[in-house]
Amino acid sequence: MVRFFQIITAFALLLAGIGLQQAKAAVWAKFSEDGKWALVPLADGFDFPVGKPNGDGYYKARGLRLKAPRHLGEDWNGNGGGNSDLGDPVYTIGHGLVTYADDAKGRWGKVVIVRHAFRDPKSGRVLCCQTLYGHLDRIDVKLGQLVGRGDQIGTIGTNNGMFPAHLHAELHYNILANCGQQGIPKTAKNYGDLTSFINHYRRLKRELTFVKVPVGCFLPYKDTEGL
Repeated sequence: MVRFFQIITAFALLLAGIGLQQAKAAVWAKFSEDGKWALVPLADGFDFPVGKPNGDGYYKARGLRLKAPRHLGEDWNGNGGGNSDLGDPVYTIGHGLVTYADDAKGRWGKVVIVRHAFRDPKSGRVLCCQTLYGHLDRIDVKLGQLVGRGDQIGTIGTNNGMFPAHLHAELHYNILANCGQQGIPKTAKNYGDLTSFINHYRRLKRELTFVKVPVGCFLPYKDTEGL
């Protein structure tokens, strides 16, 4: 009954256009007994991870580069430069499930990964991808939590002073990709251009439904765990 109530609550929030985090309590995903999938709200489009919804007040300082020297995501900085954006909010680009929320240490720092499901308008197929948000100063979500488009998932950080404050954000078409990368080929089949993806799928038909997405496939990374 509790799980059923949570799903109904999530539906109601989405119908009202309210982010899932604006509820009095977090909404948690329902998982299958075998731990192979979870119910996740189908995305109705995607916005930018800073300066929501359009990235106002920020610029992309560095983009995706799949050839050496590789950079597997985008770096977003505040227009003021330096650490002017330290502590600014970071938002999930779309509805999804938090599959990682931990301090990955090293050059990553605090990281959140959100898994998304969306319907491709051209093919009509439901597709799955995930977004990674790195170098965070603070994490505001927990593993297994459902989030809505534009929900705050953390704040911009410096990875304990290693870098000037900025958000490092990645798009993974291959949901096995995570902080460890673990030998996954650095190709456009596995890593996507986040800005192009957001612009292409900016507004999707709102279906107000939940779909099954795979879980239990997070490859171990150091001493941290994910879904």
